Amino acid sequence: MPLHKDDPRSLGGYRLVDRLGAGGMGIVYRGRSRSGREVAVKVVHAQYAADPVFRARFRQEIEAARRVSGAFTAPVLDADPDAAAPWMATQYVPGQSLAARIRAHGALRVTELRPLALGLVEALREIHRAGMVHRDLKPANVLMAGDGPRVIDFGISRAAENHNTLTETGQMVGTPPFMSPEQFTDARTVGPASDVFSLGALLVYCVTGRGPFDADSPYLTGYRVVHNEPVLDGVTGPLRAVLERCLAKDPAARPGLDELAREFAAALPEPDPGDPRTMTLRLPSAGSPDTATASAGATPGPGADPDRATGSGSGRRVRGRRRRTLWAAAGTLGALVLGLLWYIPFGPGLPGVSRPVSSSSASRWAAPPAGWQPWQTTVYKLADRGETKALGTAAEGQSDCLSQGDSVYCGGHGVLPVRLDGRTGRTLWRAALAPAGDDPSRYDSSVLGVYDGTVLVRETITEDGAENNPTYVVALDAADSTQRWIRKVNDENVELIMAGDVVLTAESDGRTVTARSPRTGKARWAMTLPARTYCTFLPAGTDLYAQCFPSLQNVSYSWLLQVDTGDGTTAVRRRIPFESGFLGVVDGHPAMALADAESGSTSLQDSTFTRILLTDPTTGGRTTTKLAKAYQGSVTLASDTLWITGANGEVAAVSPLTGKELWHTRTSVENSGSPTYDSRTHTLYLASPSGRVAALDTREGALLWETAPRVDTASTGDASDPKALVYGGVVTVMTPNGTLFSLDPAHPERKSGSG
Repeated sequence: MPLHKDDPRSLGGYRLVDRLGAGGMGIVYRGRSRSGREVAVKVVHAQYAADPVFRARFRQEIEAARRVSGAFTAPVLDADPDAAAPWMATQYVPGQSLAARIRAHGALRVTELRPLALGLVEALREIHRAGMVHRDLKPANVLMAGDGPRVIDFGISRAAENHNTLTETGQMVGTPPFMSPEQFTDARTVGPASDVFSLGALLVYCVTGRGPFDADSPYLTGYRVVHNEPVLDGVTGPLRAVLERCLAKDPAARPGLDELAREFAAALPEPDPGDPRTMTLRLPSAGSPDTATASAGATPGPGADPDRATGSGSGRRVRGRRRRTLWAAAGTLGALVLGLLWYIPFGPGLPGVSRPVSSSSASRWAAPPAGWQPWQTTVYKLADRGETKALGTAAEGQSDCLSQGDSVYCGGHGVLPVRLDGRTGRTLWRAALAPAGDDPSRYDSSVLGVYDGTVLVRETITEDGAENNPTYVVALDAADSTQRWIRKVNDENVELIMAGDVVLTAESDGRTVTARSPRTGKARWAMTLPARTYCTFLPAGTDLYAQCFPSLQNVSYSWLLQVDTGDGTTAVRRRIPFESGFLGVVDGHPAMALADAESGSTSLQDSTFTRILLTDPTTGGRTTTKLAKAYQGSVTLASDTLWITGANGEVAAVSPLTGKELWHTRTSVENSGSPTYDSRTHTLYLASPSGRVAALDTREGALLWETAPRVDTASTGDASDPKALVYGGVVTVMTPNGTLFSLDPAHPERKSGSG
């Protein structure tokens, strides 16, 4: 749905491009971050924002959602419960809710239930593992993404150990057809088994189109939940017996999640041959402990549209300008999800378990640099020089980093630029670009690159009442962070980057881009962008490209420009499909991933891709390669190969010239974003927001090793993707909450104390 005249155009640094839905408590928008990531932004109505109790409930919802991280939940990326209009940004999930799917197409086929049921079991496993109980699992709170369901809306969840909540006032919370008996009779006794009951009711609804306790009023429905046996007409075979146990009145009689996963796998058939491909699940052995062990109570919270437009891809497709920075880094590239492959909840890398390096792979690794030792730190530690103290904490911001030589440079939302020693993790300096006492939510920085002893930083400072907050490019001395030069820029229509030996800045008119010397700021050349477009510059080897998206509605094309790096002239200008993303150059030909126009998203992230477009740099001729199957998610082009990772931990290698899948492998590294390719060791590295890391052999797809998580997921903001940075034979991992650690790939299990 288009934005209304009185809707905000931006919020918390996110550009709002569309309405996803509205309800009694608030409005949900589709927005884009500066990096191009699409998010769902939930904004509370003004009349509730004035209520301090409601604000407390909304804050509790945010805290609950941040504690959960997994492949089948939509993580919180950013939030401000104290803003004039409280808001929360979560991962945008293209796809309709399960409720909308059943309304539109009727009950699910039995063969469609297997991936849904097993995905929901895994989502509950992650929620319970975080010490939470969801308390409102229902079809409207399940989004049907291409790579599995997503459980959303933690508005009435609560910590399992917390019984002294805001809502012990006798009011009923939840959705009656999917509530457990104990939610009606004694909310203080509600625990993980309550979610199992709700799951059973939800699956009955999926099979029959009706809930097992449906009645003409919520009060009669509640009576039936507490006193009557479930109506299971239409549910037959082994599945009926499993659901009867889920719907037992006594919580102790319901199966635990590990047991339930085995029973669903045995009771539900594999999908038909014509259905989307699913993967074989590795199930826990009989007698393995269940993860659901805690108990909880109740807290009501805000909701939006009852059909959960939070992740819906329905409505008008908006031709927004913030595509993605996923294509912006040279040699590493954009984010796209390995699709139609279901998550493997019991694969390698179980919580707390590190899969060791095999002896056969140990010889591939180089010795670490002299003086290096394993370390772990955060971007918030005291610095040796400059502004010694950080602006905020991990709970208040997110970070992003890059490596150059033996150092790591980081910035982020609420993060002053810092330089870390790659050997020890020590914070060498923190740039004094804002006083330590400033509000961290008003400051944003990103490190564009490092060249000729100079660190280039883009910074934005939020000002009260300002329509456009001032943005600057700042050049810092890499040795001590002293300022070399600063320039105000207007980058509303362009993404600022480092391109080889120049930094691109945008002039005040918003259309002129100037290439400048990183060290002195002196202009080398300038170019004018096409009118009424938003452009992202895309280095590819020694070449420079720009993809420019028209800002007009219902446009089917974008422009691909090849820019002469000597004088800024446009050497080649080609019209290419709008739903495309520049991958790089393959065999001398610019390559684009083509998004499915029906995927529900104009961004390349979380869209469906079936083809690769290659263009002839001389004649403009096109060649389209059809992929062996559809993919969604993160892709990196390196060594003339597409390395595709899924939010569910799947990894595939695909030829962009033939479309053939060379191999695919299962990992437990969820929500990894773009992988990192190391050509020297033929290794692909993945990292998750929780600090889980995996290494794969790029030639055969063999999983070399996988670590246990290292980061408390309660504080992983995830506004940026995790990264694995390769330096001198070691791997430095950056997670969105500002935690960094360095490991030896020959001995990834070795750790040290904080740096």
